[in-house]
Amino acid sequence: MTEVFIGSVLSALSTGLGALLILFMKGSVTHRWRDTLLAFTAGIMMAASTMGLIPEALSIGGFIPLATGIFLGVLALTILEENIPHLDLQHSSKGIEFDEKAMLIIAAITLNNIPEGLSVGVSYASSSQDTGNLIAFAIGLQNAPEGLLVALFLINQKISKLKAFIIATLTGAIEIVMSLLGFYLTSYIEFLVPYGLAFAAGAMLFIIYKELIPESHGDGNERTSTYSFIIGLLFMIFLIEIF
Repeated sequence: MTEVFIGSVLSALSTGLGALLILFMKGSVTHRWRDTLLAFTAGIMMAASTMGLIPEALSIGGFIPLATGIFLGVLALTILEENIPHLDLQHSSKGIEFDEKAMLIIAAITLNNIPEGLSVGVSYASSSQDTGNLIAFAIGLQNAPEGLLVALFLINQKISKLKAFIIATLTGAIEIVMSLLGFYLTSYIEFLVPYGLAFAAGAMLFIIYKELIPESHGDGNERTSTYSFIIGLLFMIFLIEIF
């Protein structure tokens, strides 16, 4: 219980760690750097799902729970995306521009953190404790650039840097609650564990292919983003092998 709480808190607070950069920044972030970060985190999440969540779900429950969980994860993210506004980044060489629906965007990002929190909690409920640490670390790395982008958006809405940092950090707080919920559900109803792991994998794969990769290719940085994706993938595989 202590480990899942610590893991969920650290992964959630990574959003604030990324947002912390705005307190020291004088300008905006170029799309090249933003796309590089997004592609890198996509590679990390790909390795975490295909080498962590999916093998664990397959070994515990077999193919049927794996396939069912993945499709449920994709379906949940599809429904979520269709019912909440999307953070629409306009591609410009001058930096990042955002639309004006501040509160809706903050709510959207907060809701998008729900499946990420569930992923962490379910992973800690599996028989392999290392899986929980692996997914918490992967989600944490993914949250950092997300926190930076949210904070930049808020500053663009004439919000002070300190308030933007605080709000961006709080958008990740829901992950702690959802992580604990996912952990308790799968701990006390053990047959849900493979479904939960596969659900988390499906949600992550949806985010990678539907959000991170297209966003990282939207400003003519496809080659750089591709290299960054591969580096992120290899980096996570290296960590899996080491730990």
